[in-house]
Amino acid sequence: MNIWVIMIAIMVLSFLVQQMLQSRFNKYSKVGLPNGMSGAEVAAKMLHDNGIYDVKVVPTRGSLTDHYNPQTKTVNLSESVYASRSVAAAAVAAHECGHAVQHAYGYAPLRMRSALVPVVNFASNIVQWVLLAGIIFSQAFPGLLWFGIALFAMTTIFSFITLPVEINASSRAIAWLGNAGITDSQTRPMAIDALKWAAYTYVIAALGSLATLFYYIGIARSRD
Repeated sequence: MNIWVIMIAIMVLSFLVQQMLQSRFNKYSKVGLPNGMSGAEVAAKMLHDNGIYDVKVVPTRGSLTDHYNPQTKTVNLSESVYASRSVAAAAVAAHECGHAVQHAYGYAPLRMRSALVPVVNFASNIVQWVLLAGIIFSQAFPGLLWFGIALFAMTTIFSFITLPVEINASSRAIAWLGNAGITDSQTRPMAIDALKWAAYTYVIAALGSLATLFYYIGIARSRD
């Protein structure tokens, strides 16, 4: 019962955080930058200021679909960020470039996260089926459920390793935005606020994954 209460609470928190993130993004998307730069221009300048010239800034479809791809060395900015000249766009663009800076400088948590990607992709594709089969056939194959739990644990570990990666990228973004004169005393708190709520989504996701892991462990222990 307690784990269900926790999981429901996390679901509610996740919804509220997503709503706040969207609200903040919409609010700060209406506030222009002092120098009028676009998200794409901000990203290009941050990359060049950090001595990175082999990463391209490209537009991608969707809203809040921004990401850095280390395989293709591209900073992918959503349509609402790429051409926008707002505080929100600058914050998001700088955050994604923060990942490019991490990659270029060999940031340890990012290396760990990247090393886990193949394992997590494999685990994510089969974990729900393994867990379901483990629950259904727990008497005939008692070890199957624990194998599924081990797979799910990998995704949980991945979500927690993601936290320092995202927080560090935001810290790099905020510091650079101020040092480069992209944000001023009025717009800097807005950029901080936008990235803070984005970080909360990763915290909630990690806690949700951990709660789910404990839920499956509880099922396995009850059947031993």
